[in-house]
Amino acid sequence: MLLCLTANHRNASFDILEKLSVGAPQAAGALVSGTPFVSGAVVLATCNRFEAYLDIDESSGRRSVDATVAAMSGASGISADELRSSVTVLSGDDVVEHLFAVSSGLESVVIGEDEISGQVRRALEQARMAGTTSSALELLFQRASTTSRVVKSSTAVGTAGRSLVRLALELASSRVTDWAHARVLMIGTGSYAGASLAALRDRGAVDVTVYSPSGRGEKFAHGHDIRFTTDLAAAATASDVIVSCTIVDGHIVTPELLADSERTLVIDLGLPRNVDPAVGAIEGIELLDLETISLHAPLEELNATSQAREVVGNAAAEFTAAKAEQQLTSSVVALRGHLFDLLDAEIERARTRGDSSQQTEQALRHLTSVLLHAPSVRARELARAGRGDEFTAGLEAIFGVVPAVIVPMIPGADVASPASLLLDADAS
Repeated sequence: MLLCLTANHRNASFDILEKLSVGAPQAAGALVSGTPFVSGAVVLATCNRFEAYLDIDESSGRRSVDATVAAMSGASGISADELRSSVTVLSGDDVVEHLFAVSSGLESVVIGEDEISGQVRRALEQARMAGTTSSALELLFQRASTTSRVVKSSTAVGTAGRSLVRLALELASSRVTDWAHARVLMIGTGSYAGASLAALRDRGAVDVTVYSPSGRGEKFAHGHDIRFTTDLAAAATASDVIVSCTIVDGHIVTPELLADSERTLVIDLGLPRNVDPAVGAIEGIELLDLETISLHAPLEELNATSQAREVVGNAAAEFTAAKAEQQLTSSVVALRGHLFDLLDAEIERARTRGDSSQQTEQALRHLTSVLLHAPSVRARELARAGRGDEFTAGLEAIFGVVPAVIVPMIPGADVASPASLLLDADAS
């Protein structure tokens, strides 16, 4: 069963999200290896949300939630009670639609943001490297990425909202007279830095210098045709605007660093925070951080968002229906095996009586496939209606057939539906 614990900008403070983003992702490995009823975990930690997606035993819902809260609490330094009060728990089909909506940017501070779909993909990649994913989570996250691409290509939701970077610069534009003459210091060289630089250039900024806490500033500068510096203090003092977007722990920009600055706008896009909040109290220094930016997120453009949510809802319903069909696969295989065993036994008895006619054998096999057609259609209908257990119970009641095992979902494989298995009986 799928389970999701979600804390985001709607139900948790940025302080909690910040702490979770630092320690909680590393807790997934211990959760999977040390908890027998959790077979997989993928953790998504972004600037405005933390989510733990779990593949658990169906009977262990409450225990799985408690174990996850304990693991994430220990890793992040947040008390278990505080964390429990800050997360929303989703299960089953609700998890599917939620992740599809998250990956499509429909649950972000800024509706339709571009960055989130890549963050969802990277969360799965990190779980693979850590060995914490499962076949069910693999398929879920792969379909989420597919859904986000469909939403982006078939609706206008991508233009309904703007990325956090662009929203921050839009807010900053009321404080910057002319971006073309603004001296900008950018701290960080990751993927967010690339998006920040592109947004700065769209605003008209040309005087941009980069500083990298990890020492990659020179390479980034050469690749993007800007200057770099290794003297953060001097560059900060000389800048009109500082945009910080690095993932290093601890505050990069402190009150001491800006002691000699006069009028400076500081934009903190980092999580954990790159800028000490005390910077905002310095006279002449204005601080825009994620929490402030989120308060100014624009309202949804209702038509585009409604269309996108319809796409997400349909994709989630199809995913759930396909999963339900797959869970009937073992029952369909059992029925098919039972009938064809009876057929083979009858053909063998006919042969022992001297009737080895090829035409008779072909006729019997065709008759069996015809008899299987109606159950094939009914199996699909019952599976999609959430009544697959009725099909399985009927097999046992009428034929005494009990499926041996549920076939697991294999990522990337073409999974045969019950209908296709039964309709293919003529080829047996």
